[in-house]
Amino acid sequence: MPKFSETSKRRLASCHSDLQKLFNTVIQFYDCTIVCGYRGPTEQNLAFKEGKSKLQFPDSKHNRSPSLAVDAAPYEKYGIDWTREQGYFFAGFVLGIAKILKKHGVIDSRIRLGADWDSDHDINDQTFIDIPHFEIL
Repeated sequence: MPKFSETSKRRLASCHSDLQKLFNTVIQFYDCTIVCGYRGPTEQNLAFKEGKSKLQFPDSKHNRSPSLAVDAAPYEKYGIDWTREQGYFFAGFVLGIAKILKKHGVIDSRIRLGADWDSDHDINDQTFIDIPHFEIL
């Protein structure tokens, strides 16, 4: 059974409890890593400068404490799988688990994917794609 590294556990601990419950469920079925939870000013502004975020500090959901956003990615035996196809496959799995957990009252929040900002299930109408990004609505 997959499990989080200590680094992933620490990053996830900086997130809202619903995100923690979600990804602690996901890891039981799908090997993944937590890339980022909370981001301080330096990290957020660097992400903005590199084009990985559209928002500067303190406007991202990553900048709240606890963080209302998490970046997570599938983990293969040789490391993170950054391919677009695998990212979308993983994102669909995460969103499915989120819907089940919400339906059963395990989490209270709806979760949005950074590749479907308007949550209309159409990934082709987006201008900014951030596949590893999941956030609380």
